[in-house]
Amino acid sequence: MPNLKDIRIRIGSVKTTRQVTSAMKMVSAAKFKKAHDHIIAIRPYVEKLSSILINLVSSTENDFISEYADIREPDKILVIAITSNRGLCGAFNSNVIKQIDSTLKSNYRAQLSNKMIDFIAIGKQGQKLLKSHGYNILLEYNDLYNNLTYNSVSSIAENILNKFVSKNYDRVLVFYNEFVNAAVQNVTENKLLPIEIKTTNETSNTEYIFEPEKKALLNSIIPKALKTQLYKWLLESVAAEHGARMTSMHKATDNATELLGDLQLMYNKARQTAITNEILEIVSGANALNS
Repeated sequence: MPNLKDIRIRIGSVKTTRQVTSAMKMVSAAKFKKAHDHIIAIRPYVEKLSSILINLVSSTENDFISEYADIREPDKILVIAITSNRGLCGAFNSNVIKQIDSTLKSNYRAQLSNKMIDFIAIGKQGQKLLKSHGYNILLEYNDLYNNLTYNSVSSIAENILNKFVSKNYDRVLVFYNEFVNAAVQNVTENKLLPIEIKTTNETSNTEYIFEPEKKALLNSIIPKALKTQLYKWLLESVAAEHGARMTSMHKATDNATELLGDLQLMYNKARQTAITNEILEIVSGANALNS
């Protein structure tokens, strides 16, 4: 059994760790509330923009043509990995990289073996993991989280759209953690480009007058919709990150509390044993003097 000094040192260390994890939990809870509000605010806008886009495409009488919808054989692929800059959030970041590995090895084995897959890393943790797996990182945007706004994401998305239109890449995939609730995050794979608009027969029968005409309107809306979609996915990832860290720190705090109870019990037993030994030594010494 460890001596009393060692146990006291461990108790102090665990108490300090518990204070840190408890503080991180509260910080993440505050940030989570703000990130959650951003998600709630943008979702109706994205849904309405998608609805307008579907209605426009449905009314173009099957002659919809866009440079962003150019379906080509996926010889060169660009993968966008959205992770966090900081750790201590469980398997939040590693799950994204595992999903990337699984998807590429299952669906794009030829491109992977021919090194025809490049990566854009958003988040330091993902960048480290991608490098450790030997992937080629074309660009990194780790500072994006310092000023995550539509305008900052728009400039990044514009660069990605230009690379697709210029045929530098034939397909653009995005991997991120979709926010479900504070305790649940789903690793999600989405295809950003080429864009696929699923039309429906349940469109409105109302006749509209478009200004400018439909095709010009589509060419204006599609890039905006793609940029907004990427911005939404980043907001989803941020909210999911804070939820994951809040849950992880809550578990760590509970574990520290449980460990403290075990250490306190061990300390009491060791102290009782030490006192008992001291009493025995005193009694033995007194008996020796009297004999």
